[in-house]
Amino acid sequence: MPYAPLSFPRYHASAMDVTSTTLVACRDALASRQVGAVELTRTYLERIEAFDGRVHAYGELYADRALQRAEQVDRGAVKGPLAGVPIAIKDILCTDWGRTTCSSKMLANFEAPYTATAVRKLEDAGAVILGKTNMDEFAMGSSTETCASGPTRNPWDTQCVPGGSSGGSAAAMASDFCVGALGTDTGGSIRQPAALCGVVGMKPTYGRVSRWGLVAFASSLDQIGPITRTAEDAALLLGVIGGHDPRDATSADEPVPDYFAAVHTPPPALRIGIAKQYMSDANDPAVQRAMEEAIALFRDAGATVVEVDLPHTEYGIPTYYIVATAEASSNLARYDGVHYGHRSADADGLVDLYSRSRAEGFGDEVKRRIMLGTYALSSGYYDAYYLRALKVRRLIQQDFLRAFSGDDAGARCDLILCPTTTGATFPLGSRVENPLDMYLNDIYTVNANLSGIPGISLPAGMATGGDGVDRPVAVQLLAPLFQESLLLQAAHLYQQATRHHLRRPSLA
Repeated sequence: MPYAPLSFPRYHASAMDVTSTTLVACRDALASRQVGAVELTRTYLERIEAFDGRVHAYGELYADRALQRAEQVDRGAVKGPLAGVPIAIKDILCTDWGRTTCSSKMLANFEAPYTATAVRKLEDAGAVILGKTNMDEFAMGSSTETCASGPTRNPWDTQCVPGGSSGGSAAAMASDFCVGALGTDTGGSIRQPAALCGVVGMKPTYGRVSRWGLVAFASSLDQIGPITRTAEDAALLLGVIGGHDPRDATSADEPVPDYFAAVHTPPPALRIGIAKQYMSDANDPAVQRAMEEAIALFRDAGATVVEVDLPHTEYGIPTYYIVATAEASSNLARYDGVHYGHRSADADGLVDLYSRSRAEGFGDEVKRRIMLGTYALSSGYYDAYYLRALKVRRLIQQDFLRAFSGDDAGARCDLILCPTTTGATFPLGSRVENPLDMYLNDIYTVNANLSGIPGISLPAGMATGGDGVDRPVAVQLLAPLFQESLLLQAAHLYQQATRHHLRRPSLA
């Protein structure tokens, strides 16, 4: 991944070890001129060049552009709360530079004429965008193996998956190829890969971050969010990208609190809910230990731990895979070789052009989901599948509302603590032939998307496999709508009392 060396003023990146820093520390060092933006950007690009061949976190680097922008930061032409901070973005966010491929052959050469609101806000804040990260094709997957350019690997064990669909962003964070990244979460696609890669991943409330410029998978579920090292870093990023956007009809017209200030304020006396449906025998023992540690930690901090009931939890996966595939079928209809996307060179007539272009452009998992969604929306099956799924979605939402509002005496909670995944990462290729087994990776994450509530995944320890290799596990906190401040406060409290987020894989 070559880039042109530039003769900008050089500072001393040795003043900052990029394999042990955080976004906030990086921002402060840049602001105090302990390190220069050009030198820092060059250091990250060199690290990517040295190690990303083994991880494949990035799909495309913008080295020259990043260095030019860093030079503008160093001479004071670009300012802001993220001035000079190196950020990665998922290759599903449109930019008017580079390509936006969604890791699909269908959009292999697509150059967007506009930039997504979330990305524009990052640049307005002074961030340096290093590149776009690899992902499951059109965000459809839980392992970042469905990519047209090949899979991303987990930096903790390169024979294993990083999770998905934002696996490239999570792997880039875990590998120290950036100090912050953006992913998207439709059914857990930020939180699940963050869990498997040992970093922090946050899904905001639906509507908190503008989806304008995000290539749609399932429009009522998709949400952009940060992947970082710490809750403090996530608070800083979310404060930059959050807010109402008149160009996005689903954007919430809600004021954005000062998350960064809030995260440093001790939370009030918390009531932490534990749902019995999440304490499954299917959880890896390391996950069970992580949950027990987290419960004890919050109790020691003065929280009250209560049991809550989420009776419709088991219906989350089937409900999600009807709603999400139905919306995907509609959203991806535009990629037909005429309006957008790959066009077959061997078509005989218009209908054959549509058929061949879509067959050649889409991978197997995307085709599977389009067919499932089309079937669920078809005449005679709409009421039996899609309409019923919407009704169950409402029941799942009501479960969370009851838990947070305390309709049942003694059951009210401020936050819900649960695992992010049932276990650690798994070997590449081990679940590709069994889609249902792959879908069950998201069993603890999809219901937050169906309900629109925010959630954050936190590194919570390691699972040691039979081969002696340690692989990360995580816990997750869920909050009521638009209660990201409380969520971040609790997450920061947890990280102040643990050291799990300080662990890094060795790529050397």
